[in-house]
Amino acid sequence: MRLFFTSLLIILLTVPAWTQAGLRISQYNGFDVSNSLIPKDDILSGGPPKDGIPAILSPKFEKANEAKWLKDDDLVSGFTYDGVKRAYPLTILVWHEAVNDKIGNLPFLVSYCPLCGSTVVFNRSINGKEYTFGISGLLYQSDVLFYDRETQSLWSQLEMKSVSGEMAGTSFDVLPSTLATWKEWREKYPDTLVLSRDTGFTRDYDRQPYLGYEESRSVMFPIKNKSNKFHPKEKVLVVLAGDQAKAYPYSELKKVKTPLRDKLGGKDVVIEFKDGDYVTATDISGNPVDSFVSYWFAWFTFKPGTLVFTSDK
Repeated sequence: MRLFFTSLLIILLTVPAWTQAGLRISQYNGFDVSNSLIPKDDILSGGPPKDGIPAILSPKFEKANEAKWLKDDDLVSGFTYDGVKRAYPLTILVWHEAVNDKIGNLPFLVSYCPLCGSTVVFNRSINGKEYTFGISGLLYQSDVLFYDRETQSLWSQLEMKSVSGEMAGTSFDVLPSTLATWKEWREKYPDTLVLSRDTGFTRDYDRQPYLGYEESRSVMFPIKNKSNKFHPKEKVLVVLAGDQAKAYPYSELKKVKTPLRDKLGGKDVVIEFKDGDYVTATDISGNPVDSFVSYWFAWFTFKPGTLVFTSDK
């Protein structure tokens, strides 16, 4: 725990020093939350100011055989579209939390909240308009709040919608993504491209700023709903189908033979879990279904009534 809190302090110290004028801005980092859909008292400062954690706006990529700096067991958020495969290492995402990217006609946001272990990919085209996202420096239920540069509205990652501003109530469209080790992703997609460390920002991408956090049972910021059913940092695959969502804890998937067939939202879903961190969700034809990975505590606090897969059912 000491290592974790020391690392967090270092993160805060890497953020540019606040000016006296900056200290006088509102507790909401200058965002208008007058029409907030979530309790204003639950919107907390994470420490850095607006854009103190810089989102990546113009990502660069390199070939898999060029990414010599990646270790086999490094985790990546994998995304495929129209035959293009891309890997976004968490060693980079932990310092930026958002990558605004585009493949063909699809603009998308690769998002990561280190506090919640949540790696979610969203469509950035909303009602026919493309939006660009940054980091507000604010949290809700320990989870990152993004903002869009076009309207300055706040967006909750795990609520999967805008919670204040002009866009309040507008939902994110979740896209299928995969959390995997670099070795697992590279072996499945040897032609993958990898997010480059040439981000335009000076960060020590070899250092893990949240060392010890995943193993601890502690949650840094207040949350409303808690469950002791699993370790707070247990990884769960969240699958979205129709109007339903279901959490598949890794520890439960390890107890059963996969592929696992389930029915969710009136649809047949196939869950496949391999050794390591590679978990996939598809329909019976093998097409990816909307899914992402999160820590158990984070998903439960947002969705306390969530469906949960257990091996004894």
